[in-house]
Amino acid sequence: MSLAPAADSAETAMAKLSLCSMPLVLAIILLSATHSEQHQSSQAQTLLRIVRFLNFPTVLNSRNIYKDLCNFEANSSLAVICYEGNITQLHIIGEKDAPLLPRNFSIDSFITTLVKLPSLKVLTLVSLGLWGPLPGKIIRLSSLEILNLTSNFLYGAIPLELSSLTTLQTLILDDNMFSGPLPDWLSSLPVLAVLSLKKNLFNSSLPNSLSDLENLRVLGLSHNHFYGEVPDFSRLTNLQVLELENNAFGPQFPKLGKKLVTLVLSKNKFRSAIPAEISSYYQLERLDVSSNMFVGPFPPSLLSLPSMTYLNFSGNKFTGMLFENISCNAELKAVDLSSNLLTGSLPKCLLSDYKDRVVLYARNCLDSRNQNQHPFTFCRNEALAVGIIPERSKRKQASKAALALGLIGGICGGVVLVGLIYFIHRRMNTNKTMKKSPPRSITENASSGYTSKLLSDARYVSQTMKMGALGLPGYRTFSFEELEEATQNFDTCTFMGEGSHGQMYRGQLKDGSFVAIRCLKIKGSHSTQNFMHHIELIMKLRHRHLVSALGHCFECYLDDASVSRIFLVFEYVPNGTLRSWISEGHPRRSLTWTQRIAAAIGIGKGIQFLHTGIIPGIYSNNLKITDILLDQNLVAKISSYNLPILEESMEQGGQGVSSGGSLTSSGGSRMKHDDRTDVHNFGVILLEMIKGRPVKSETQVEVLEDQLQVALTADEAARRSMVDPLVRQTCLDQSLKTLMEICVRCLCKDPADRPSIEDVLWNLQYAEQVQDAWQGGESQSSEGSPVSPSIPSRLTY
Repeated sequence: MSLAPAADSAETAMAKLSLCSMPLVLAIILLSATHSEQHQSSQAQTLLRIVRFLNFPTVLNSRNIYKDLCNFEANSSLAVICYEGNITQLHIIGEKDAPLLPRNFSIDSFITTLVKLPSLKVLTLVSLGLWGPLPGKIIRLSSLEILNLTSNFLYGAIPLELSSLTTLQTLILDDNMFSGPLPDWLSSLPVLAVLSLKKNLFNSSLPNSLSDLENLRVLGLSHNHFYGEVPDFSRLTNLQVLELENNAFGPQFPKLGKKLVTLVLSKNKFRSAIPAEISSYYQLERLDVSSNMFVGPFPPSLLSLPSMTYLNFSGNKFTGMLFENISCNAELKAVDLSSNLLTGSLPKCLLSDYKDRVVLYARNCLDSRNQNQHPFTFCRNEALAVGIIPERSKRKQASKAALALGLIGGICGGVVLVGLIYFIHRRMNTNKTMKKSPPRSITENASSGYTSKLLSDARYVSQTMKMGALGLPGYRTFSFEELEEATQNFDTCTFMGEGSHGQMYRGQLKDGSFVAIRCLKIKGSHSTQNFMHHIELIMKLRHRHLVSALGHCFECYLDDASVSRIFLVFEYVPNGTLRSWISEGHPRRSLTWTQRIAAAIGIGKGIQFLHTGIIPGIYSNNLKITDILLDQNLVAKISSYNLPILEESMEQGGQGVSSGGSLTSSGGSRMKHDDRTDVHNFGVILLEMIKGRPVKSETQVEVLEDQLQVALTADEAARRSMVDPLVRQTCLDQSLKTLMEICVRCLCKDPADRPSIEDVLWNLQYAEQVQDAWQGGESQSSEGSPVSPSIPSRLTY
């Protein structure tokens, strides 16, 4: 009997079922597309209204922008950037010296239209002729992180409503007509990192609350009418740029932190001496104190600061004798010492034939026939006129004081001498006793003088907060007793391993949280103070994609309080290495393609933080896939990074210490292309994530790189043949090709040809977006999706 009729009947039924379900599928697709198109259309209409308010500036003449907002090709004047179909960044930059907008322009109506783009995080409206008081309703852009309204005609006070924008990190209002006092509420912006109000009409002293902006990196207040003493900024431990030019600040030199890179105090009313501690501002590159009335000796050590490139001391009353043998930093590009009261000889290092170096020293009393020098008597008389005591007079006064002190000292000397002899005798006996028994440990409590400074420095940069370290407890000093209790007196069951630089233990704190504790033995006699600058760097290592530092503990000898061991405490990451989830683990727990991209982005963000999120940046981190750990949420964390060498340990053959047990032989100072070394190592990690099998030799890297190159020029099937079989069928070709291309670029032999970590991140995020869109049904299937011809270029603003 034939079965053909039954088969035909089954096929007919299936065909009818398919035909019945097709309208439903099409309806869903059309509905989704319609919603997306309506949303795009709404945003386009809003942008069109904004353009009309701005009187159709030439930068917005292109009609293409309204057809496909999120894929509009950006330029230096206009950029629209979207995320998940929403405009998150809007940059409009008009022509220089743009005139006021017409009389019928309404800043209130303009902002009312602008807030219809509620997803905006970055808003740049520069040189567009905007005028009027800034409306408080701008706070309806509640996600705003960067606001730049430079070179307009906005006036009045900064609206109080801005104080509620708790996500605001950058506020730039340069070159407007804002006036009145600087608002006290600025300190309520918790993550504010950049505050620039240059070229306005502010007229007040500075509120002391500015010193509470602990994440502030840049403060620009030049060309206003500010006056009075500058608040104590020594607590602003992240401040790198301070520009106060052309105000009426003074008379005392401000108290500042030591991480400044640029300090501009010119054209104010300062008339104190330069404090001695400025000679320890080792990161200072630009110092301008010109056109004030500073007095006292010129500090020649500033010429040799390792980062100094520009130094302007002109137009003051600095005194002192210069000598030919004073040293200078070779990178010094410009020095202006003119119009002071300096004597002696110009340092030879300033006269050396360095290309492009500018040296000005006119109107002093130097032993030089160049640049119009005054006679020596002029500087001497001027120094007396401003109350500066000549060196000879100082010596006379000093000798009188010494005589008076000598008389007093003679009376007390005998008593003190007897007491001193007794003390030395007791000390020698104590030392002998101590040598007979092993030293016991004390904690850092004996050095409590450092604690407040460390806790202050631990409140680190806004970028740390921005990038996700908020889930961690604050950095702190641990007591030795705490660590003993956490590790059950360092029991062997808590021992995790030992390398050439100490032992690693797992501990559990009283609150139940687990930590990793690295013990570093110190040879020689060194106080806790010797290690403070290393601790200051370690406490900055707090980021979502780093195994973050939680604290430290010093163990000291009782006899002389020198350090015997340093314990570094880090977060404990229990979920294994990235390799164990990629190429050495069980297939059931292998990461999906989407999870691999997310892990790669996490590693990239960690590298970016090490390079740019702290000062000095940490480069050449010798990254390996086994140094990448995954937490319980599969968040990737870098566990090994290149900290500067502990000098005291190095003298005994020791080396630097890192969080994950990987120890390094070089510090964090950046050499040419050091950042691209980490990019190359990242490329090797990407290679293993794509292939799904261990990559353990440079030869293997070269072979696999060549295979990727070939696959990139071939078809989709060839590319898929290169991928880990466990994810081969779930990766979109466009996403895969983007990862392959960025991997190949990272592995370029010439470091100059490798992309920056910012470029790498941009492309990884692009790969993630197209993959997510495809998996969410917002694009075609991988078989029908277009192949990206090249990596999309990254936009930089």
